[in-house]
Amino acid sequence: MAQGVWTIAEQRGGEIRKITYEIISEGRRLADALGQDLTVLLLGSNIKEKAAELGNYGADKVLVADDPRLEAYTTDAYASVISELVKADDPAILLLGASAEGKDLSARLSGKLGVGMAQDCTAFAVEDGNLVATRPIYAGKAYARVTFENSWPQMATARPKVMDINEPDTSRSAEVLDAAFSLDDGALKTKVVDVLKDESGKVDLTEADKIVSGGRGMKGPENYKILEDLADLIGATVGASRSAVDAGWRPHSDQVGQTGKVVSPGLYIACGISGAIQHLAGMSTSKVIVAINKDADAPIFQKADYGVVGDLFDVVPALTEEVKKYIES
Repeated sequence: MAQGVWTIAEQRGGEIRKITYEIISEGRRLADALGQDLTVLLLGSNIKEKAAELGNYGADKVLVADDPRLEAYTTDAYASVISELVKADDPAILLLGASAEGKDLSARLSGKLGVGMAQDCTAFAVEDGNLVATRPIYAGKAYARVTFENSWPQMATARPKVMDINEPDTSRSAEVLDAAFSLDDGALKTKVVDVLKDESGKVDLTEADKIVSGGRGMKGPENYKILEDLADLIGATVGASRSAVDAGWRPHSDQVGQTGKVVSPGLYIACGISGAIQHLAGMSTSKVIVAINKDADAPIFQKADYGVVGDLFDVVPALTEEVKKYIES
């Protein structure tokens, strides 16, 4: 019978991504509810030294798949190794982060394992010994409770920055083991030949705790300077709506929305964004939403916790000045 909860760690350049700690923490809560162990699978090259810290967040065991071919993420290699290990150990639950990498990997794993999968979930529970996942549907207008019947592992991905992270307990340690796996070069159809790193130094939107976004109301790429000034002051990352990206004002990596990046920051400031359905689907789980728009009937105000009806070119600079005064006081 399937036993145990597994989570898949995510690393980039040898550094553990924040989503890893979120799903380990959630995995710990589910494992406790089941009375079972939590195992974390960590893939990479020369990555074993990072395994011990995962125990601080709740892992009982860390399986390390260490191989030069796993240094950079590729769907073929990661899905091959993980599916082999999952089939060998037969866990009851398998969790991943719904990051760009996690969405790609989970879809391939679901196919290789022949199981269903709940994508982009915002809550998990255990009922009658089974996983129950809550996920948004219809662009966030409703939520579905998903259950799994006669299918193991019960597999799901968690939306980034929605799950609470456990306070690290340095007195808690995990058993670190080398994973036994095979990796056939002939089955690897892709390889990473070069990595172009973002040298801007800004936090990725999916991991940012504060985001200042601009939409069509920004009127042009040159006007994003006022958002960048505010973002620099409060330690935020600048985002954009789809219409702004389609207009060529910001790169696609800045796009927030259903066809861009789904974000859940502690603070989301929407400037000149009307609130199209696809944009709301990408940021509606933000903890606090502030909307600045001169159209009092803009749909964004229906989602906002705080709304300012006014010209963003007056409001944002004034807000920036007030923040400066507060910081200097």
